[in-house]
Amino acid sequence: MRTQVGIIGAGPAGLMLSHLLHLEGIDSVVLETRSRAYVESRVRAGVLEHDTAQLLADTGVGARMRREGLVHTGLELRFEGVSRRIDLAALTSGRGITVYGQQEVVKDLIAARLAAGGEILFDVTDVELAGIDSDAPVIRFAHEGTIRELNCLVVAGCDGFHGVSRGSIPASARRTVEHTYPFSWLGVLAQAAPSAHELIYAQHERGFALHSMRSPEVTRLYLQVPNGTELSDWPTARIWDELHTRLATNDGFTLKEGPILEQGVTPMRSFVTEPMRYGQLFLAGDAAHIVPPTGAKGLNLAVADVRFLAEALTTWFRQGRGTGLDEYSARCLRRIWRVQHFSSWMTGLLHRPTDADEFSHRLQVAQLEYVTTSTAAATTLAENYVGLPLDWSSRVDTPATPAVPFA
Repeated sequence: MRTQVGIIGAGPAGLMLSHLLHLEGIDSVVLETRSRAYVESRVRAGVLEHDTAQLLADTGVGARMRREGLVHTGLELRFEGVSRRIDLAALTSGRGITVYGQQEVVKDLIAARLAAGGEILFDVTDVELAGIDSDAPVIRFAHEGTIRELNCLVVAGCDGFHGVSRGSIPASARRTVEHTYPFSWLGVLAQAAPSAHELIYAQHERGFALHSMRSPEVTRLYLQVPNGTELSDWPTARIWDELHTRLATNDGFTLKEGPILEQGVTPMRSFVTEPMRYGQLFLAGDAAHIVPPTGAKGLNLAVADVRFLAEALTTWFRQGRGTGLDEYSARCLRRIWRVQHFSSWMTGLLHRPTDADEFSHRLQVAQLEYVTTSTAAATTLAENYVGLPLDWSSRVDTPATPAVPFA
């Protein structure tokens, strides 16, 4: 097999990259270790930044999102029994977010790629990379009982935190920075109409809670829980009781209940690997970085990565100029660290510290009062939440780890 770009991973990053390259006339093959049914059903992120939603629409894969997605122009910060709204659109010249599940984005992208004759191989196993430090990299894998090789000019590692791509870079040529937060999220998907029109981020003395949604009939809810929490410790009645407590308001907010369709515990962590290029291997998405979910940035950051990569690859294939590829890692990392800071700040603003005392609680409340009463502070939250413009990275001249072109 031969192609121009070999893409490992059929999540939002890999599929969007393949789609963007196709629009520029560049061939790619996508390899995925899971089944199509699995990747189209796994529930992950659900908030699309303004530019992410616009990209889907502009590139012809946003029709269903426009019909079914929920456009939000604000969000609520709830503390001390009171909700205060952050008007995202008013603070960001009309920008907002769209609530549309990651699995729906994946479905739309898979359908578009297959309709255009794109090649996506699901259920591949034994993926190995070879020659990534040369100009002729090879991806070896097994598919339908046959050992195969994909010869390409570039490899895009979009296979997530546990994929093979990052580990294929020699340890001496990369470094990682990570932080583990002292709590996790217990998330549930409930067959219940949302109890509010917008997302609610609640700071409470018992811990953080989030009210989100996936559709007019399905609600997504989260509770801060200690690390090591087992689902068996949280029967349905306890989950709803705690959500009622943490989301309560002084004016009698009513939380709608319904059958729980899915639940799980997600540890909170930050992770970055640098650089995001080694030879002809380029990392994107969760293969290169993880952010805590408080700021709703994971999927959006992955899409920003592949937008930069698609732009650089287009220039390289069409004009033979590799400047964009050489700058890819530094450009992405500037944005990644901005997002890491915002996600960490949001996490600290809203979660109960494990060593919480009255002093730390009062500090959080004071900060929340400032954010919800100061136009300047609210604007900082709003412009980061709806997503910084794509050219933001180009405006920042900060040192970043250089790429390693070849070993």
